[in-house]
Amino acid sequence: MAPVSRSRDVRAAVGSRPYDLPMRRTLASAAVLALGTLTALTACAPVDEEPTASDPGSSPSATEDAAAQDPAECVTDDMLLESGVLTVGTDSPAYEPWFVDNDPTNGEGYESAVAYEVADRLGFSEDQVTWVTVPFNTSFAPGQKDFDLDINQISITPQRAEVVDFSEGYYQAAQAVIALEGTAGAEATSLEDLAGLRLGAQTGTTSLTAIRDVIQPEEDPAVFQNTNAAKQALVNDQVDAILADLPTAFYISAVEIEDSVIVGQFQPATGEQEEFGMLFEKGSPLVACVDAALAAMREDGTLEDIETEWLSDVVDVPELQ
Repeated sequence: MAPVSRSRDVRAAVGSRPYDLPMRRTLASAAVLALGTLTALTACAPVDEEPTASDPGSSPSATEDAAAQDPAECVTDDMLLESGVLTVGTDSPAYEPWFVDNDPTNGEGYESAVAYEVADRLGFSEDQVTWVTVPFNTSFAPGQKDFDLDINQISITPQRAEVVDFSEGYYQAAQAVIALEGTAGAEATSLEDLAGLRLGAQTGTTSLTAIRDVIQPEEDPAVFQNTNAAKQALVNDQVDAILADLPTAFYISAVEIEDSVIVGQFQPATGEQEEFGMLFEKGSPLVACVDAALAAMREDGTLEDIETEWLSDVVDVPELQ
C-alpha cells in the first residue's frame, strides 16, 4: 500500500474547495485517523519506557466503580488547588488537532473539548476552569503539581504510574512515521527499512521510545525539544523521517508540511494500543471523579461524538512490521 500523501488527505477533507480559515475545524477533523479507537494520539514515554495500554474494557471493576459514582456530586474543595476552580494543565504550544489556534481555553480541538466536558460533568462552569502551562517533560515528574489534572497526549505507562496517577484512558493511538515525498523515508515499507534511516522525535515521548525499542535504528535518533523542532528538521533534511502519534501525524501531513506523507503506522512492542490518560499528582482523590465523568461520557456516546468531530477516520494507513 502506498504512503498517504498530503494532497490526498486534503482532498478527502475538503473536496475541491480551497482551504480557508472557516474550514479549519473540518481539516483538523478530516486530516486525522487513529485505527482501533472508538471510531478509528506523542505521544509519549521516557526513554526507558515501553508504552502499554490500559483498556477500560479489560478492567471491569474499575469501570463499574467509576460508573457507580455521580460525577456532579463527587468533587469537594479539599481535592482542588483552588476552591471552586478546576486547574487544568497542558503544554505550550498546544498542537492541533488536540487544540485549535494554540488556545486551550476555546473548547476547540479534541483534548480541549474533552477537558471542558469532563469539567461540566464535575459541576464546573467554563469560567471555573483555569488553564496553566505545563511543559510535557515535567508533567509526569514526581512531586507536587500546580494543576488538578493535565491533558496533553500523555501515554499511560507503568513507569509513569509509579510517580503520578492517571485517569482511565480517553484515547488510543498508534505511532506513525512522517517523511517527505520522494525521499528515502517515504520509500520505507517496513520497520527494517526504517532502521537504516535518520530518525527523530520529541524528547521524552513514546515516539522516541518506539524508535529506540521497536525500530532500533543503526544511528542514534535525533532528539528534539518539541514537535515544531522535529518538523523543521524534517523540512531541512536533517532527518529522513520523524515519528508522532497518528492523529498528530495526519495533521502534520495534511496541513503543516507540504509534500509530506505518512509512511505507515505500528503498535508498541507489546502489541497493545497506546492509550492517553489525564495525569494527576500521585494519590489525588480527583482521579475517581474524573473516571466517573469519563465513564458517563463513554456510556452515553459523548466521548465518541467528540472524537468523531475532531478525529475522523479518513484514510487507511499501512501497517509497518
